Amino acid sequence: MKIKNIKTILFSCLILGLVYFALDFFYFEKGFDLKEKEDDKQTTLINSDEQEVGESSNNSEINLFFVGDIMLDRGVEINVDKYGNGDFRFPFLKIVDELKKSDILFGNLEGPISDKGIKVGSMYSFRFGPETVDGLLYAGFDILSLANNHMLDYQRIALEDTMNILEKNGIDYIGAGFNKEETFSLRVKEIAETKIGFLAYTDLGPENWRAGDGYAGMSWIGQEGINEVNEKVKESKKIVDILVVSLHSGKEYSQDPTLFQIFFAESCINNGADLVIGHHPHVVQKVEKYNDGWIAYSLGNFVFDQSFSEETMESVILKVKVKNKKIQEIFSEKLKINEYSQPELISDN
Repeated sequence: MKIKNIKTILFSCLILGLVYFALDFFYFEKGFDLKEKEDDKQTTLINSDEQEVGESSNNSEINLFFVGDIMLDRGVEINVDKYGNGDFRFPFLKIVDELKKSDILFGNLEGPISDKGIKVGSMYSFRFGPETVDGLLYAGFDILSLANNHMLDYQRIALEDTMNILEKNGIDYIGAGFNKEETFSLRVKEIAETKIGFLAYTDLGPENWRAGDGYAGMSWIGQEGINEVNEKVKESKKIVDILVVSLHSGKEYSQDPTLFQIFFAESCINNGADLVIGHHPHVVQKVEKYNDGWIAYSLGNFVFDQSFSEETMESVILKVKVKNKKIQEIFSEKLKINEYSQPELISDN
C-alpha cells in the first residue's frame, strides 16, 4: 500500500513538472514577443548629420497625436484635490481612451515639475508638484516640449528637476536641456523603421533663458535666430523621415498667427520640415497646408483653468497618419475643457 502511494506521488510530480515546463516555455516565448514589439519604438538624441535615413520602408500606419498647453497648477490643482482625491490622473480621465490610440503623443508642458526653486516669474507663475508626472504617464505622453515662457518661473533648478523627473519616468523632452548642445539637439523616435524627429523653440522671455555651454536653459531664439533654425532643419531632415518642429510663440487669446509665427513656420517647411506645431496663444488657430508641409499655428489649451471665455476652454487633438514614411493624412478632433479642467471630445452637432 505504501509503495502504491509512493508511485502515485511520483507520477503526480512528473505530471506537474511537465505542466510547469510547458508554462515556463510559453511565457518565455510570450516575453520574447513583447520585447520585439518594444524594440520597434526607440528614442535617440542626435546633434549631427552623420546618420542618414535608411532605404527600407514599412507599410505600417503610424498615428501621431499632438495636443496643446498642459498646465497642472492653480485651478487645475484645486479641481484635482477637490474632485480627484489628489490624483493627477483626474484631468485626463475623459480623454485617456482617445489618447491611447496614438503611437506617439506630444504636448507642451506649461511649467516645471518640481518642488524646488524660488518664484522669479510674474504673478502668473506655474510649478507642478512631482506627483503630477503620474497624470502624464497615465495619459500616455511620449514627448513634451519644455520651450515656453513658464519653464523658468522657479529658476533653473526647477527646470533641471523637471528634466530629471521626466527622464526617470521615461518621458522624452525637447526644447530644453542641461547645456546648449542637448537643448538644441534633435530628438528622434523610431517606430516600424520610420524615423520621426522633433525640434522645439520659443521666442518668448529674455535671451538669457537660452541654454549655454555650461548651464541649463531653453532653445530660445529671436528673429535673428531663424537662419540657425533653418540650418538645423536642413541637417535634421537628412536624418529622419518625418520632421516635426514646435514653436511656442504668438499673441495670447488671438485667433490669428503673428507675422513671426507665419515666417518661422513657412521657413521651416521650406527647409525640409514636414509639420510645424504651435502653442502659447491659449486659443485654437488655423491648420493649413503649405507647400510640401503642414502648419498648425496653435492647438489651444489642453488642460487649463482659463474658464473666462469659451475660446480658452476649446482645443483640438491634431491627428497625423504616417504611412510609407510620409504624412498621408492630417485632421483634428475638437475638444472642450469641462468645469473640472478635463478635456473631452465633442461633436459638431
